[in-house]
Amino acid sequence: MSSSEILLVDDALFETHASRSNHPERPARLDAARVGVARAGVRVRPLPARDATRLELEAAHLPGYLDSLERLRGESAMLDPDTYVVPRSVEAAVRAAGGVAELATALVRREAKRGMALVRPPGHHAEPDRAMGFCLLNNIAVGARAALAAGAKRVAIVDFDVHHGNGTQSIFYGDAEVLFVSLHQWPFYPWTGAVTETGRGAGVGFTVNVPLGAGADDVVYREAMRRIVRPAVRDFRPEIVLMSAGFDAFVNDPLASMMVTDAGFGGIVGGLVEEAEHAGAPIALVLEGGYDLRGLEACVAASARALIDGAIAGPVLAKIDPAHRAELQTAASSAARTWRSVG
Repeated sequence: MSSSEILLVDDALFETHASRSNHPERPARLDAARVGVARAGVRVRPLPARDATRLELEAAHLPGYLDSLERLRGESAMLDPDTYVVPRSVEAAVRAAGGVAELATALVRREAKRGMALVRPPGHHAEPDRAMGFCLLNNIAVGARAALAAGAKRVAIVDFDVHHGNGTQSIFYGDAEVLFVSLHQWPFYPWTGAVTETGRGAGVGFTVNVPLGAGADDVVYREAMRRIVRPAVRDFRPEIVLMSAGFDAFVNDPLASMMVTDAGFGGIVGGLVEEAEHAGAPIALVLEGGYDLRGLEACVAASARALIDGAIAGPVLAKIDPAHRAELQTAASSAARTWRSVG
């Protein structure tokens, strides 16, 4: 097992999920991510993707929804104003979920310490009972359940896509085996992810939301990582860390209003690598959003390097505006009720 290489999941089938209209979630995103990995200059070891089994999918989704999705094989349709299927979309989604499950299982079995899944369609908006927000199946939730099935007792999911991972939150909201932490623009689509959403039943405290107003930059995200995200992950002591890696908080992304740079994303990933190392846990990045192609390429490159090198030099500390500082304080106060290192 080596920390100097990345176990990489990719598949040509992911390119077949392609809208006939000018849709932002398009195959060119995958091309940009692939170029980013190549630019990073890191050593990769391919891990063939496979189709998720019905049992694996039912660990995250209701049988009735899976049946309705199966009936869409070979069809073209709009499932909501944002989410499309074309004839091979369901096939690609099942392969994407299976690829993440295979990667998570390999990491739990200590076949590698670092992983990356370049999958499409993305997954974190997919609810147990419906598609949503470009997503058909919740890839990272299927992967987390596979990690638990492979023997992990605690799985941390950190979602830094600019949109809240509502589907992932829903799937694990009552679960104490999975820590779900989300950094996201707020208020914003999908209109979930308030700081008061912390879990239910046995899962109270195991959902940590860090909603941030428009304009948050590298310095704000770095402070969020330092004060909230990293301490919560550290206290949780995960046996595997999975990242829902959306790069649409990038400064030039057309679908959001954040100001994070590629170096900022490298800092986020590098910080989580340090926490994974501290816990003796493997770590993997699962592609979600990111719709500026040049930005996506640069952000994936920085993240791949950070997976190998750990924390990178962040921005010079600067003042955080009062609105963002208040948001961080509110989120920290909420998380500190469960995680003593947060503050």
